Amino acid sequence: MARIDYDEDADASAEAGPAARWARRIAIWLLAAIGLGLGFLIPYTLYLNHEVTERFGQLRWQVPTRVYARPLMLAPGEPMDATTLKAELEAAGYREGDGKREGTYDRNGARWRISSRGFHDVDGAVAPRRIEVVLSDGRVASVRDAAKRSALKAARLDPARIATLYGQKQEERRLVRIDEVPELLVTGLQAVEDRDFSSHIGVDFGGMLRAAFVNLRSGEKKQGASTLTQQLARSGLLGIGREQTFARKGNEILYALLMEARFDKRTILEAYLNQVYLGQRGAQAIHGVAAGAEFWFGRDLKDLSTEQIAILVGLVKGPSAYDPRREPERARERRDFVLGEMHETGLIDDAEYKRALAAPLGVTKSPGNLAANRFPAFVDLVRRQLARDYSAEEIAGAGLRVMSSMAPSAQAYAEGAVTRTLKGLGKRKAPLQAAVVVTDVDDGGVRAVVGGKDFDTHGFNRAIEAQRPVGSLLKPFVYLLALAEPEKHSLATWLDDSPVQVKLGDGKTWSPRNSDGRSHGSVRLVDALSQSYNQSMVRVGMEVGPARIAELLRTLAGIEARPHPSLILGGTDQSPYVMAQLYQFLASGGEIQPLHAVRGVLDSDGRALNRYDKPPAPAQEGDAIAARLITIGLQQAVTNGTGRQLVGDGLGRLAPAGKTGTSNDGRDSWFAGWTGGHLAVVWVGNDQNETTGLYGATGGMRVWSSLFSRLPTAPLEVGDDGLDWQWTLASNTTDPGCAGARRLPFVAGFAPPYAPCPAPAPVEEDEGGGWREWFGFDREPAPQPQQENVE
Repeated sequence: MARIDYDEDADASAEAGPAARWARRIAIWLLAAIGLGLGFLIPYTLYLNHEVTERFGQLRWQVPTRVYARPLMLAPGEPMDATTLKAELEAAGYREGDGKREGTYDRNGARWRISSRGFHDVDGAVAPRRIEVVLSDGRVASVRDAAKRSALKAARLDPARIATLYGQKQEERRLVRIDEVPELLVTGLQAVEDRDFSSHIGVDFGGMLRAAFVNLRSGEKKQGASTLTQQLARSGLLGIGREQTFARKGNEILYALLMEARFDKRTILEAYLNQVYLGQRGAQAIHGVAAGAEFWFGRDLKDLSTEQIAILVGLVKGPSAYDPRREPERARERRDFVLGEMHETGLIDDAEYKRALAAPLGVTKSPGNLAANRFPAFVDLVRRQLARDYSAEEIAGAGLRVMSSMAPSAQAYAEGAVTRTLKGLGKRKAPLQAAVVVTDVDDGGVRAVVGGKDFDTHGFNRAIEAQRPVGSLLKPFVYLLALAEPEKHSLATWLDDSPVQVKLGDGKTWSPRNSDGRSHGSVRLVDALSQSYNQSMVRVGMEVGPARIAELLRTLAGIEARPHPSLILGGTDQSPYVMAQLYQFLASGGEIQPLHAVRGVLDSDGRALNRYDKPPAPAQEGDAIAARLITIGLQQAVTNGTGRQLVGDGLGRLAPAGKTGTSNDGRDSWFAGWTGGHLAVVWVGNDQNETTGLYGATGGMRVWSSLFSRLPTAPLEVGDDGLDWQWTLASNTTDPGCAGARRLPFVAGFAPPYAPCPAPAPVEEDEGGGWREWFGFDREPAPQPQQENVE
């Protein structure tokens, strides 16, 4: 029977013919394809599920590292003017107002009322406070607690945020909980972008069909069908991309389904609100509704009006297309559409709908209190210093707060000084560039860094990376070593400034000349320093020894220089930052202060993880005395030496000390100078290493002058500890008022012997030479007119 049945089946199959056989084959192939598809899809889905687990957690909680300027300290007696105070307040996001609400200020003449915001600093939490500040004669006259009406010794204002670091990307994110987001923003977003968000499974198949129908009927893409979950998968997990491929869309759908399976609606919506892309400022992307509120309106989320919420919701579709600053009409149309959706769904009533439609866009002219990351040179220095203790992963998403040492006003003044000076110097065959490093003389904090004339451009940071011949900037450190031996040298020591020859190890002879092409005979050490004479300098340098000079440079600034005689006249290539580190020793009064752009690092809760602004060790007595002597000599370089144009610029009031520097053929123009508050090292040159035609006094010093003409700073006062000021004539100390005598400082206990003021020779019988015959010593040489030494 079985055999018969089999034969019958065979006969039936034969009768069915080829069609039945093809149907059977297709069924087998389809089953095989399904099996293969499942065999691939299941492992791939498990892989995507792992990706969702890892990356969704990062998406929700990763917050970029934020970099802040230093807090502004206001204390009676501190240098400050109205222009600088306003600039500092605005950099920190303060708005002109009543001075009572946090983050506002009110000015009435010289009196300022400021309501500060609370913040965490490297030494702990700083509470918000309302203060009254009075400015007078370029200083803070008084600081008072506005509530208690009592005098304060000092008040700290919350710092400006200057950058955000999100790995190698530049993004601004502000993590918020969904409870902190206005309800109208949450519901309005769903009304416009995804009305079925609360009920779909991550993909709205009904919505996809509706959108397809609408788009086919209109002949263009008028309606999208992506859910909020899909949008989050696309931008947060897949990364924003313009390519529309089946594979990408498939991944997007799978991610959305997996997220909906793994997380509740509230969690997904919260992640979306923190991830959504809402704008761009240069290279900086604005992500999340909290950052968007500040970027577009300069407000916190809680302060947004209905029409401003509608703009944020409208921007989700395309921040570039509906940019309210660049495309106000398109932005208004989009905003009004969103308001219509809110009204239609009952989120706002008739009266609010009509009011919001009539309201202006309400966006600020410029971005609100967001770090523009427009200080690439300074932030580059911050990154380098952070890299010593933190990996890129730690910086990328841990929500760290980097408290830097930048002063926004100093940075602005330094940038302005570069712009004005280079413009004033005119066009050259090779375009001029400049670099500036500004530090605080008391703590070694870097206050400003300019890496080139294009301040907003990321790239070659000349302040840190440029290695250029430093010229005469090294001369003070050669004399520093000489003055450290007070039994041999003092500022009053006579030096020979005649032509000099130095035999080199290879049998050659080195014969340096002065920049003015002249010799000056016997000159005091202080004058050789202030006038930057080369010939006398070389004699002192060879006596001190190039090896000792190289060792000093290594100790003070980590400079590795070959101990060759050319080192005496600056034969080494260094960056402006390294030279600032070197000069910090002199500006600080002999302290070895490592420069730092980072004061400290706080965790996301405001707890200090690292501090870098620890006080340096006090200067050793010998170092402090030698530094004072060099400082006095370089003050004379400003009053009557190579830097005397600063007095003509009105900066004599600051009693600055400074040193010009020029490399061979005028390729590099340098100036290093300091006051009682700040040190600045400036370089001017070109990237082609071609002759500029500039000296230190006509290039770098011009930038320095422009900077310090605006920067509030204290005058330089050199202490007398360890010094003995004496009137000096020839090689002796003498009486005050003695004709030709000069008052100079000596290391205490090492002043030359006293000789009484010589009686004047009878004029009618004075034929020269009588001084030596009558008194046995030389008269102080009278100043002689000479060609300007512009070194």
